Amino acid sequence: MAASLHERVEKLLGPRGYLYKPEDLALYEYDGGVDKSRPDLVVFPRSTADVVAVVKLAAEFSLPIVGRGAGTGLSGGAIARAGGMVISFARMNRILEIDLANECAVVEPGVVNLDITMAVEGDGYFYAPDPSSQRACTIGGNVSENAGGPHTLCYGVTTNHVLGIEAVLPDGTVIETSTEGEGYDLTGLLVGSEGTMALATKVVVRLMRKPEMVKTILAIYDRAEDAGETVEKITAHAITPAAIEMMDGVMLRMIEEATHAGYPMDAAAVLLIELEGLREIVEEQVEQIREVCLTCNAREFRVARNSLERELLWKGRKNAFGAVGRASPSYYVQDGVVPRTQIAPALKFMHELGERYGLTISNIFHAGDGNLHPLILFNPRVPGEFDKVKQASDEILDYCIAVGGSITGEHGVGMEKMEMMGHQFAPDTLEMIGRFKKLFDPGCRLNPGKVLPTGRGCMEIRQRVGDLSL
Repeated sequence: MAASLHERVEKLLGPRGYLYKPEDLALYEYDGGVDKSRPDLVVFPRSTADVVAVVKLAAEFSLPIVGRGAGTGLSGGAIARAGGMVISFARMNRILEIDLANECAVVEPGVVNLDITMAVEGDGYFYAPDPSSQRACTIGGNVSENAGGPHTLCYGVTTNHVLGIEAVLPDGTVIETSTEGEGYDLTGLLVGSEGTMALATKVVVRLMRKPEMVKTILAIYDRAEDAGETVEKITAHAITPAAIEMMDGVMLRMIEEATHAGYPMDAAAVLLIELEGLREIVEEQVEQIREVCLTCNAREFRVARNSLERELLWKGRKNAFGAVGRASPSYYVQDGVVPRTQIAPALKFMHELGERYGLTISNIFHAGDGNLHPLILFNPRVPGEFDKVKQASDEILDYCIAVGGSITGEHGVGMEKMEMMGHQFAPDTLEMIGRFKKLFDPGCRLNPGKVLPTGRGCMEIRQRVGDLSL
């Protein structure tokens, strides 16, 4: 079967249109998380017609299918857990149309997030969702995971910026969705479905006008709890900044040593706050936020004096995860959400949790919407340490649920948190999610073993197929 399959794929995509050797497949067995599983082959379509062809071929051979963008995901969403075929969209990377009159663009799924902004910024526009990996992550992956980013507080997540999708179903059928109002909102259903229902081949994205003024603020604290209280107070004053990011002392020191962004090495926490809008309103809000920060015991309140200072502050935040490598052999990042009023208690809980397990837990997160990203540092060579990390991580997510939050804000469920779905949702809700999955993918071949807990998803009936490698 292997030789026959490879011959068929080569006829469709050419000799350089697929990979099957073990040394090549090893590059596609992981994403930005900790889980691994090797596919049996990787294909590189260049068009929707190519996607349809390889999807039909996979159906003929009863192969599981996993769509893959840049592989920057953090929950195992792009990992071929049941083997089979990975469809990489790396070569479907064109911006097909820019329509400034209607403030939208049509892009292929392999387009890098930041490239959209770079294509339109000269005309005064930008694409709002900005994950920390925006220089590498692609729109197809963003759509699958409903990606967010620091500016989610003001602009929302990916689903708020997708106007339509062209997608291929597991049988090769091509569908088009729209948010224009007619019929059911299939666009909203597919965004965030983590590649378990359809494969996006074109995406219509919303473009935003650049604001008249941007001000970036750094508020410095000697107690992390005071920074958490500040976020709550800003909300109570009916101010909605474009972004409120929080970093604790452990993270600050790792970032500053790596990027020299101007963060204080001796602080317990900082808030990175950004305001956008009309000049008069922004200037007034800067003073309102200054008052709130100082009332909440901020020891220093800085406003970036120019675009260079602003870009440097954001460089530190965007490069934070990479900076951790200087201090720890590895780390495990989580993605829980708590109400803003629970940020300070959550920080206290994680500090106590780290002491109980003997682990260093550093925090960097989108404080404005309560989306926590605790990083648990560990050495994978120490026997049993990763098991402790996983236990601590599960306790963090259970805490988020207990205080009225969620197990994920933007990284997705994937294979990382699928068992936690049973902690978050009642059995009837999980059953309904499973029914939607099977409506689109009755054969359970599209990204099996993701999202739903074991026994409620496809993993129990779609185990790894036979080895297809030559």
